[in-house]
Amino acid sequence: MTMYAALLRGINVSGHKRVPMAELRALLTELGHGDVRTHLQSGNAVFSSASDDENALAAELERAIEQRFGFPVPCLVRDGAYLAAVAAACPFPAAELEGKQLHITYYDRPVDAGRFARIDPTAYLPEGFGLGDRALYLYAPDGLGRSRLAEALSRSSVTKDIVATSRNWNTVARLVELTAPTGTTHDGAPA
Repeated sequence: MTMYAALLRGINVSGHKRVPMAELRALLTELGHGDVRTHLQSGNAVFSSASDDENALAAELERAIEQRFGFPVPCLVRDGAYLAAVAAACPFPAAELEGKQLHITYYDRPVDAGRFARIDPTAYLPEGFGLGDRALYLYAPDGLGRSRLAEALSRSSVTKDIVATSRNWNTVARLVELTAPTGTTHDGAPA
């Protein structure tokens, strides 16, 4: 069995697209997944599955959510090894930063650097970003809500035709921990 994280986009924000976490856990269990847990109210769930197809798992969850709640919710599903690798590849000194200063935006597929060609990184200093494997790292020292760079990175010309969802570093670290193989520590070392 593989541990996965389901990253739901845009739920429980300002009372819109309400998906209670207890109902999300029940739904994942009804779909046949085990070890189901949720983290926070913003659409983070972990579960185990025998499937090795992240895209099929995401599509199944999207269909089930729309059927149960009556509205579409884009979902990304990533296995624990992927989440750990993306966190480990962070180009910013995560251990030295507050969780609200560092974010990862996960994409549904690899994103070409050309999408970001019109963004001049020097115009947003000290903020910065870097691309990873189906992920974008954002350093926003004053937080995401005040980040001009985050606004530029989320413009439709950049995000057109892709599913993207962001998590702050505290959530990233917690999802890595929750999806780690049994018997390993937070950093992936044997316990």
